[in-house]
Amino acid sequence: MSTPHTKTYVLVHGAWHSGRVWDRVVPLLTRAGHRVFAPSLTGHGEKEHLLTADVSLDTHIGDVVALLGEQDLTDVVLVGHSYAGMVISGAANEVPDRIAHLVYVDAMVPTDGESARDVIPDMTQRLIDAAAASDAPWRIPPVPEMPAPTGLFGVTDPADTAWLRTMLSDESVRCFLQPVRLDNPAMDAISRTHIHCVGSAPGNVTRRPVPAVRPGGTASQVWELRSGHDCMVTVPDALAELLLKAG
Repeated sequence: MSTPHTKTYVLVHGAWHSGRVWDRVVPLLTRAGHRVFAPSLTGHGEKEHLLTADVSLDTHIGDVVALLGEQDLTDVVLVGHSYAGMVISGAANEVPDRIAHLVYVDAMVPTDGESARDVIPDMTQRLIDAAAASDAPWRIPPVPEMPAPTGLFGVTDPADTAWLRTMLSDESVRCFLQPVRLDNPAMDAISRTHIHCVGSAPGNVTRRPVPAVRPGGTASQVWELRSGHDCMVTVPDALAELLLKAG
């Protein structure tokens, strides 16, 4: 049974990753007395074998909604990293009564009817085009490692990079092409925090401005974290500190 001071966090990984990417953050939140879930989405981690051309954004939204229902989770701090900004937005649209706060960690922040390709068109279109020219046009492999400071999703330490590689797997093209449905007015009442990773972001990433006030009148918090994109790998303590403040 939760105490009044206990929060419930659901941490949703981004494209190509698995729930294991949160392994350094989960114990920091649980040690502070909170419940934490870090599921792997369909096609990733222990569910990698389920990846097919039919896996879509709706599949991943369904994964999160199912977890919330099966565990009967309420007052959830729902955290999405990168592509999972699409996922947590869609999940909140489905079950806003279960969500207390949304946290976008260096994440895509869509509007109603947008796909990941709409939110970050240049990068996603390049990946989709490369897949189309391959033997498996429906699947997109993880982006390649680049020289520092970009590295592998912003991770440059060799040991961390090697660990990260163990959890990466392909993504279905449909995840980037399917639009998200955000038509539930109850979503507007959910407060939001945006955590922007700065310092090692690729120069071609332009973030949309975050409105200071949501349509429902709730304020948006915007915090910066000195880190590359996969901050849960490189600065888990700093990220956990912000997550504990969120909501």
